Amino acid sequence: MRRIAWVTLLLAVVIGLAQPACADDRSLPAPEGLSHRGPFLTDNAGRVVLIHGINAVYKHAPYVAPATARGLTRRDARFMKRHGINAVRLGVLFAGVMPTEGKIDHGYLRKVDRIVRLLTRKKIWVLLDFHQDAFNEKFEGEGFPDWAVHDDGLPFMSGGNFFVDGFMPAVQRNYDHLYANDFGLADRYAEAWRAVAKKWRGTPYLMGYDLLNEPNPGSTVATCLNPLGCPAVDATLQAFYERIRKQIRTVDRTSMVWYEPHLLFNAISASNFTKVSDEHVGFSWHNYACLPAFVNGGVIPGDPDCEVNQPRVMDNAAAQAERMGGGSLLTEFGAGDDLEDLARITGFADDALVGWMYWAYKLWDDPTGSQDEGLFLDDANPHSVKRAKLRTLVRPYPQATAGTPTSLSWDHTSKVMRFTYTPDRKTGLTDVFVPWLTYGRRGYRVTVTGGQAVRGLGRRHLMIDARAGVATVSVVVRPRRA
Repeated sequence: MRRIAWVTLLLAVVIGLAQPACADDRSLPAPEGLSHRGPFLTDNAGRVVLIHGINAVYKHAPYVAPATARGLTRRDARFMKRHGINAVRLGVLFAGVMPTEGKIDHGYLRKVDRIVRLLTRKKIWVLLDFHQDAFNEKFEGEGFPDWAVHDDGLPFMSGGNFFVDGFMPAVQRNYDHLYANDFGLADRYAEAWRAVAKKWRGTPYLMGYDLLNEPNPGSTVATCLNPLGCPAVDATLQAFYERIRKQIRTVDRTSMVWYEPHLLFNAISASNFTKVSDEHVGFSWHNYACLPAFVNGGVIPGDPDCEVNQPRVMDNAAAQAERMGGGSLLTEFGAGDDLEDLARITGFADDALVGWMYWAYKLWDDPTGSQDEGLFLDDANPHSVKRAKLRTLVRPYPQATAGTPTSLSWDHTSKVMRFTYTPDRKTGLTDVFVPWLTYGRRGYRVTVTGGQAVRGLGRRHLMIDARAGVATVSVVVRPRRA
């Protein structure tokens, strides 16, 4: 349904080494949290962290994945670690945190904490996401509790998918009330976030707090249907975020707080947030900017809509992150089995030197999704992984760069990764993940110019030490010849 939702709108837009010796990874400092340097995310050593992550959002009550094969267990954490999935955007729903107005459900937080611990113990970054689509189950979505629904009696007629539903006046009225703090809704929302921040502050490998997934502009949505966006809507949304950020800062001064643009940013509009007076903020954004993300195989031969629109959204995100003074991360894309589209958009992300998080890990009967969004044919069967999709997403890449990345590319056909960076030796070693899935038993070989491969973190990691005084380090990973 997520795909169908965007089709009409998007059509309108188109028309307008050997393996190095092993070493114990505990010998390196464990990042306590994520920060940023310009658009780049950084660990506590100052290395630039590149995210190749995934979304895990359980949208049905009790709004947290169970400890079963169908849900999320140690086996899933091992699967992610093995394939270089180094981050998870984990759904934490307002409906679960505060099911009764004014009362935090600490039992729910403990259930979420089980998953947080599973992931962070494997040194997988966790981004806590107050996820929602179309506000509430009454409108065929999820996220907000029943007590928060205030549609003023306006009629709701199902549009058949969450995106169309979001344009219904009854749905939009709820967002108007939320942003205006009518009925104290924004205050309650901020209280819930404060409880979440208090629960997980100081957690190693915490990426921070994604404040609101794909916020609906409300009744003024029509003003956003243009490439320049809607500054008045963005000002309202930023004021709402500021209310939440200030509450979070009463209990957590350093974890990153992530602002999302209104949902039309994903394909059409620019975002107009202004400078945020906080050193630890980020811009969390999505890219569903062309039809193959929603209709397998696309519609127009050669996908010219993708070639134009996907980089445009990336450029908009870079400009917005700079204007905010924050880090940048593509926290949703894909949502399907179109391998050509997945290869293309991850290539654009490499060009932009920005991290990404694929939607989604498991389908979990997503009420606003489609059947081909997850990595598995059967959520309960780990052997049902869609191997072609996995091979498209998994590739060698620099997980932590001791310096500043300057270029990155991955050729799916030749299986060659090329990476260059300006080194900063005082931050340590550069860590390049090299997957078994890509190179298998024959292995890989590496060429380093301006440095040397010194040791590995197990078989899947290549550690690079820059030579003193060099301006650029170049790393090329390719298959070992038969």
